Amino acid sequence: MEIKTIKKNDVEIAIVNSNEILITDVQSALDFIATVNFETGCNSIILNKSAICEDFFHLKTRLAGEILQKFINYRMKLAIVGDFSMYSSKSLKDFIYESNKGKAIFFMFNEKEAVEKLILAS
Repeated sequence: MEIKTIKKNDVEIAIVNSNEILITDVQSALDFIATVNFETGCNSIILNKSAICEDFFHLKTRLAGEILQKFINYRMKLAIVGDFSMYSSKSLKDFIYESNKGKAIFFMFNEKEAVEKLILAS
């Protein structure tokens, strides 16, 4: 896992890149939150979709809700970056749509969009 930070408009954002899956369950999400916050002090994170296990994107597993609730509980903003068009689930598309209207969890196509969304949400 490689973490770099950027600061734009007085908002610090941790950008996490990884070639391996970092979040597989609630405990790994908590570990991820703690590590990023400890190493950067940031409460806004950008993470590639590929660093999250595939079960997360199948809402019937309830994994997405459980994991994202931890980010909200710890007041962490998260932008997940990637191509979500491969998913045909209407439930997931609705979930992504509603999340993107909020102020804490976002599903964005690229890092530039994620940075802008996190700045607006702060």
